[in-house]
Amino acid sequence: MAAPLAERLRPRTLDDYIGQDHLVGRNGVFRKFLETGNVPSFILWGPPGVGKTTLANIVAAELQRPMFTLSAVTSGVKDVREVIEQAKRQQFFDTRPPFLFIDEIHRFNKAQQDSLLGAVEKGVFTLIGATTENPSFEVISPLLSRCQVYILRPMEDDDLQTLLDRALSADELLRQREIRVEQTGALFRFSGGDARKLLNILDIVTGAADGPLTITDDYVTECLQQNIALYDKQGEQHYDVISAFIKSVRGSDPNAAIYYLARMLAGGEEPRFIARRLVILASEDIGLANPNALLLANACFDTVHKIGMPEARITLAETVIYLATSPKSNSAYMAINRALAMVENDTTNRPVPLHLRNAPTKLMSKAGYGKGYKYAHDFEGHFAEMEFLPESLAGTRFYEPDEQNAAEAKIAERIRTLWKGKY
Repeated sequence: MAAPLAERLRPRTLDDYIGQDHLVGRNGVFRKFLETGNVPSFILWGPPGVGKTTLANIVAAELQRPMFTLSAVTSGVKDVREVIEQAKRQQFFDTRPPFLFIDEIHRFNKAQQDSLLGAVEKGVFTLIGATTENPSFEVISPLLSRCQVYILRPMEDDDLQTLLDRALSADELLRQREIRVEQTGALFRFSGGDARKLLNILDIVTGAADGPLTITDDYVTECLQQNIALYDKQGEQHYDVISAFIKSVRGSDPNAAIYYLARMLAGGEEPRFIARRLVILASEDIGLANPNALLLANACFDTVHKIGMPEARITLAETVIYLATSPKSNSAYMAINRALAMVENDTTNRPVPLHLRNAPTKLMSKAGYGKGYKYAHDFEGHFAEMEFLPESLAGTRFYEPDEQNAAEAKIAERIRTLWKGKY
């Protein structure tokens, strides 16, 4: 049985590599790696199917250095230690260190990442990590500080067209077929900037018929509707479930929220992605109606990072139920959006009132900086009425308390009492 098209067309050199010109182009940093042989530990961050693993393989092959490979999904601390020992046995005075490639490095927990630190520091190996998640959140700071981070972008339509042309002209099996591409809209749309997905789709549509073939948008759509599970594990249904999950929490339905949580976990969704969504939900949809929601969501985020699955499912479930059953308010979300909309479209450089400015020099003090400022704690109730907005915006309201919940009804009453109807 023939290997999948994506494997048959995997590039072996940088010249064969499609896309990511900012990294592999004529002046790209990866060209310099191959010219000099000096390669730091680095992390490739980008969406699926843009060539992270391929790029790592090319660097190792071109420099003729051994590369150990671990998958963060299946490997543990024991596997890391075994690789470190193997790498040490290959160390000689005149040889460069081997590479250690870790796919989906964001799935390594703190202990697993800690186990890499010493070897990276001592140069036992050069680490190459690949991740679809922001390394700032997923990689521990000591390890991240020892790695360069290179961002890979989704493939543009021009890149996908180049890949499609190469597949039809260079692949031995497809070249034997009489294949004509009349339309590429559906091919590129379903691919979503993912080279591997494009080649998988091409495998499906060419495998659905024998002999000569004309590829149209309708034909591609029809084939994929019959084979959706074969290529679209991270596709439309995946995002539909996430959307339903978020809307169930927002809609205060704990049963639906738990159901969609279970579907995501059973489908292999990264628990830390879910935890991040819960932090956002706590701020955006619950907000000041229950400020404790953000504290619990943050605690959940930290706990999921520390313990991982399967225990993390319990922490996620507890937080999901708490957020779903909490009162809701989006007043903070709306307030910052109103303020940003005004600021981003405000062409005037509105001066800060003089009484609110610092006066670190005599000249500034003489110019009136800070004059008239009232220190709130010197006044009854720790409040002194004065204008804080630029004069031309006096009285503008960005924050509108949602008085349908008890917590913000108290906030609204306090604001009215302090400002005597101004807000």
